[in-house]
Amino acid sequence: MRHLFMKLHLWERRLFQWINGRMHNRFLNFWLYHLTHLGGATIAIGTNLLIWAFSPQPWRTTAFQALVSLAVSHVPVAIAKKLYPRRRPYLALPGTRTFRNPLKDHSFPSGHTTAIFAWLVPYMAAFPPLAFVLLPLGCIVGFSRMYLGLHYPSDVLAGAVIGTGVAAGTIAFWP
Repeated sequence: MRHLFMKLHLWERRLFQWINGRMHNRFLNFWLYHLTHLGGATIAIGTNLLIWAFSPQPWRTTAFQALVSLAVSHVPVAIAKKLYPRRRPYLALPGTRTFRNPLKDHSFPSGHTTAIFAWLVPYMAAFPPLAFVLLPLGCIVGFSRMYLGLHYPSDVLAGAVIGTGVAAGTIAFWP
């Protein structure tokens, strides 16, 4: 079992280094640096508050579900970061490319990826045709976290699972 874990760890590290090192170019640097902020608190909360305040039903309900999902999804992320204090790749791997003001807290799981999926899944569930735009957008935010040197692939995958799971639970238990 330990051998399998070591192989997975090596594969993940190589995948991270390929994304973070070999894929870098000016176009992606610009777009991914800016698109990653869609998973940040300011944009995620602000956008949903605006939709909730100024849109008709069923958009209002969906925005409120997304806000609840965002708030609830923060709890498992905070717990996981305490239980599994993984160093960010740019701190652990020499030569990792990063950008201005990189985060210093723990890497696992990706909070931005969790937030974007907690935010977008209620909209995809309520308006399925939007999934063709929203799902790739969520994946781009997750990808950007690796590209920017802030998260490993498993951090991003865990964030997507947590965000999706919390959003699905929020929708399922919605009164």
